Amino acid sequence: MVKMKGAEILLHCLMAQGVDTVFGYPGGAVLPIYDALYDSPIKHYLVRHEQGAIHAADGYARATGKVGVCIATSGPGATNLITGIATANMDSIPLVVFTGQVATAFIGRDAFQEADITGITLPITKYNYLVERTEDLSQVVKEAFHIASTNRPGPVVVDLPKDVMEQTIDFQDNSKEINMRGYRVVKGFNAGQVIAAAELINEARKPVIYAGGGVIASNAAEELRALAEKRKIPVTTTLMGIGAFPGNHYLSLGMLGMHGTRYANYAIGECDTLLAVGVRFDDRVTGKIEQFAPNARIIHIDIDAAEIGKNVEVDIPIVGDVKEVLQALLPRIEQREELDDWHKTIDRWKDEYPMYYGAASQGRIMPQHIVEKIYDLTRGEAIITTEVGQNQMWAAQYYKFKYPRTFLTSGGLGTMGYGFPAAIGAKVGCPDRPVIDIAGDGSIQMNIQ
Repeated sequence: MVKMKGAEILLHCLMAQGVDTVFGYPGGAVLPIYDALYDSPIKHYLVRHEQGAIHAADGYARATGKVGVCIATSGPGATNLITGIATANMDSIPLVVFTGQVATAFIGRDAFQEADITGITLPITKYNYLVERTEDLSQVVKEAFHIASTNRPGPVVVDLPKDVMEQTIDFQDNSKEINMRGYRVVKGFNAGQVIAAAELINEARKPVIYAGGGVIASNAAEELRALAEKRKIPVTTTLMGIGAFPGNHYLSLGMLGMHGTRYANYAIGECDTLLAVGVRFDDRVTGKIEQFAPNARIIHIDIDAAEIGKNVEVDIPIVGDVKEVLQALLPRIEQREELDDWHKTIDRWKDEYPMYYGAASQGRIMPQHIVEKIYDLTRGEAIITTEVGQNQMWAAQYYKFKYPRTFLTSGGLGTMGYGFPAAIGAKVGCPDRPVIDIAGDGSIQMNIQ
């Protein structure tokens, strides 16, 4: 055993989770943590507003696939994180968010800079904790990272009273194996459903793959591409799924939905089999649900059972990790050549309804042209972040993303001001990659400090 303060124990536990980078802004309730950071190898990136910290941690998480970590003080510092927490929750991004809190003796007494952050964030987190004993820190941190990164990822808040951080105890990491009642990591899948899905795909004459952010979260882009190429199935993606399938691939239909390509939407309307992978059938994709893929039998693969059947009735539900399910599905898919008529139809739609923005008028440079030039200059190798608005859609439409984790945007919540701090976080996580924020003149001002 060794005598350590709570703040020192916290940093020890973070390093045990592989954390080497945090984003934050100090305040009175978290000063013990900042004192401990002076002697820690963990790199801290100081922002000028807590919302910038959490968006930077979010961008770091999306670009690297690691859990993003940020720190804010109690009261207004913690509440300044709310939009960023909701952003990560909507887009299933793994974050562990540490907030300061007043001393335990003052909780519930309207103390200076007190806010019930666990209560406030209950609807927008995957889980949250109020740590009332220094002895509980190691177990809480271990559980927080486990919850944030397993199954469907998401943000976890850990609220840290100041006295818990200041207290010195004889520390020995006696955290237990994770065995949380009511929370189990999804393992395996229904093999019979996979067989049924393969049979349906093999019989299809007009199949389409509809891929979302779950493919990226599961690191399953390689498996998705292999399946599409084996059966020669056209692939469309959601906004969050951009990069899961190469945008310059001959089977790519681009993005689906209200801001998607016309030929992707036509293909959904005409397909007889729809393989939905890691998607949630959101309203900006489906439009009128009763008219979405009206002729198709639908296979839905998702790790979150709550998403299956939530918006659209499906014929073959498969609950499981996307990567594992696709690996099991791939050897059962047959290589056939009878989809030529379907490809000819789609090629005709592509010729008739290309992505087109018209010629520049009166010497003005069209923003779509700028996005295309960014793609040419970076050869598609950059990480692109966006704000929210038309700039977001132009980036999604005209930059042909080739890889996962290269398009970082607020998809579900639509958070203006996200792109600039997210770009900073992405650059911290991927220092050797070019990172570009495509921003609108309104959004860029929201977190420019």
